[in-house]
Amino acid sequence: MELLANKIRPKKLDEIIGQQHLVGENKVLSNLVKSGKIFSMILYGKPGIGKTSIANALISELNIKSKFLNATTNNKADFDIAIEEAKMYGEMILVIDEIHRMNKDKQDILLPHIESGLIILIGLTTSNPYHKINPAIRSRCQIFELKELELDDIITGLKRALRELPDIKITDEALKYIATLSAGDFRSALNLLEVAYYSKKNHDLTIDDIKEINNKAVFFHDKDEDGHYQVLSAFQKSIRGSDVNASLHYLARLLVAGDLDSIYRRMSVIAYEDIGLANPGIGPKVMAAIEAAELVGLPEAIIPLGVVVTEMALSPKSNSAYLAINEAINDINKGLSVEIPRHIINPSPDYIYPHNYKNDYYPQEYLPTKLKDRVYYHKKDNKYEANLNKIYDEMRGIK
Repeated sequence: MELLANKIRPKKLDEIIGQQHLVGENKVLSNLVKSGKIFSMILYGKPGIGKTSIANALISELNIKSKFLNATTNNKADFDIAIEEAKMYGEMILVIDEIHRMNKDKQDILLPHIESGLIILIGLTTSNPYHKINPAIRSRCQIFELKELELDDIITGLKRALRELPDIKITDEALKYIATLSAGDFRSALNLLEVAYYSKKNHDLTIDDIKEINNKAVFFHDKDEDGHYQVLSAFQKSIRGSDVNASLHYLARLLVAGDLDSIYRRMSVIAYEDIGLANPGIGPKVMAAIEAAELVGLPEAIIPLGVVVTEMALSPKSNSAYLAINEAINDINKGLSVEIPRHIINPSPDYIYPHNYKNDYYPQEYLPTKLKDRVYYHKKDNKYEANLNKIYDEMRGIK
């Protein structure tokens, strides 16, 4: 039996749910189709928001030979076969799912054929390609980010899907509940609708029927996605406020929603904005926890993330470096990006090499003349910064 998600898969870009910044009138992908030309690209974004659908629609509208492979499950021989097929056709669109997992052997055999245009690559990934995809592949592709689907997008798509379900009757309340439960994943919404449809002989569905199948608490997304950002904001403020219990509560809400990318980004910001120089070792610890979470995936990812968030909440806090760099940027934005002192521009006979002097320090001016004596960094009262400043003063001979 063909799944509902496959039955309604778009054959044209104007059938895509959401993503109007890419497929709308006079937008980049629509214009490429109009011109009959396609280039290698990477589509990235969360699951169930249209990456595969866009790839299928492009192939259908351009009528170019194509092949779908998975970077993880297809082996090197499968990629060799794809290249030989492309040579037979003269060109071929090769869609590679989970492209961020493609190993070096597969990359090496593809690169020259992407370069020549024999292979038109469409890479699909849920991971940020700037972090996870080999630069050699990335530099040969245009990168397009897909946006999260709005609740109204999901509802529109579900209503379209109802045409493929004979005799279905479903209340607007139930349809909205399915869309809300999906948290922006249209495929998930379709799957839930299909299960609900076949679970009732008369195909008459209410919100209670949906709740019998999936009664997961709905708290993460709301119509305008304010709930998403409210939870993230509460997460950061709880860590900043050193409330370990609240920090773990909001982490749990984000984890239940499966929103690892948002957790990673926000933890990285907190480590440097709110904890900073009070505990500079926390930044590498956060990155190590993120790498461990990515390695093991959910549900085990909760373990390293829970450990590091607990430490972040309990850690001393300082935003001194964050405030300092903001002050410096404000000066630049005010037009104070003035001439650099000549003695620190290479080559200069007037430059004094500090390592030749006691404490590796020699008093000379580094700031531009108009900013002489400008102070950006103001230390906070914590052990690490106090020790840094003690060393700094001793280096300059200040007692």
